[in-house]
Amino acid sequence: MVSAFYDRFPYPGDPLQDGPPPGYNWRWCVDSAWAAATGALPLRSDQGERPWRILDAGCGTGVSTDYLCHLNPGSSVLAVDISGGALEVARERTRRSGAAKAVRELRIEQRSLLDLAGEGPFDYINSVGVLHHLREPEAGLQSLAGLLRPGGLLHLFLYADGGRWEIHRTQRALTRLAVGSGAEGLRLGRQLLAELPEGNRLRQHHERRWIVDTAADANFADMYLHPQETSYNLERLLAFVASAGLEFAGFSNPEVWSPARLLSGELLERAQGLSQLEQWSLVEELDPDISHFEFFLSHGAVRAPDWSDDEVLLAARGEINRCLWGWPATRLMGPDLTPLDVSEAGLNLMAALESAPGVAIGQLPLDWPAAQRLAVARQLLNQRVLLPVL
Repeated sequence: MVSAFYDRFPYPGDPLQDGPPPGYNWRWCVDSAWAAATGALPLRSDQGERPWRILDAGCGTGVSTDYLCHLNPGSSVLAVDISGGALEVARERTRRSGAAKAVRELRIEQRSLLDLAGEGPFDYINSVGVLHHLREPEAGLQSLAGLLRPGGLLHLFLYADGGRWEIHRTQRALTRLAVGSGAEGLRLGRQLLAELPEGNRLRQHHERRWIVDTAADANFADMYLHPQETSYNLERLLAFVASAGLEFAGFSNPEVWSPARLLSGELLERAQGLSQLEQWSLVEELDPDISHFEFFLSHGAVRAPDWSDDEVLLAARGEINRCLWGWPATRLMGPDLTPLDVSEAGLNLMAALESAPGVAIGQLPLDWPAAQRLAVARQLLNQRVLLPVL
């Protein structure tokens, strides 16, 4: 059923183009994602590479696969999906972009993520917007967990109840109207949201929040006509994670889950006195626009380095985050494609790292006292310009 749906509406509906995909998404650059989730990168091989083994589980039309190839040169990538129609687009997309030339191996195959016995183990699994469309999402997560190497990372994107209230009501209304999940459903779905009264909350929500994202027919169908969908709240999400024996390794959009985004003064102080889980729950209650969860899971607990320890930081090596726009300069677009100012001292430290690869921060050829090295390095860590290596 789901395969046939995506044959009709290959998703996502991003246009094809010649050459590498535009910009970057740091969650698809394994070095950047690994440092964000675990606190540090492993050493490179003797050949100067990190030949990650990557699974794109539910690749659709290959948008994520394209980025995974171009952002992880020298890696091996397996991309799978159940829709032959979507995979036709994925193959054409990656052919036109030259994705296979960027990696050691690229395989694009029509397979279910429930049937990948003999593959793996993988260092990194990307599964964005997939598990919530399975009949049994728990079985899908358990399958992926079995393909992940010890210490490996899984990046997931799942729907959240709160921000999909209006979407769910629209979906149910279209189901009651028996519009179907094909061309007629698409026509009538668009007609419904265009003809509801201007003050109707469902129409207003669509026009305010989703009208641009659903301009492509495939994207509209995926949002409002999908035949099979599950969404979660935070409590059910964490139970879902526990069902596969994986560890929650942090949100990949952590700024969304900070109470400081919503509160200030005394209320913020009270919020910051709560446990981490209670803070997330508070944000979930206060922001009804959160429409999805995006997060990392690990095979085994993550033990992040303590970068507040001076000796640990001075002994670490470092690399420049490849998900920066405009490097080298002091005015950049950062990993989240937002403006970022790097100090002159920060630029000098990163230049020293580039000129002396593999040299510890404490041993870089800079005429600086240890206190200055530490202060500048910590600023770069906070800005996610510096990726530490242990």
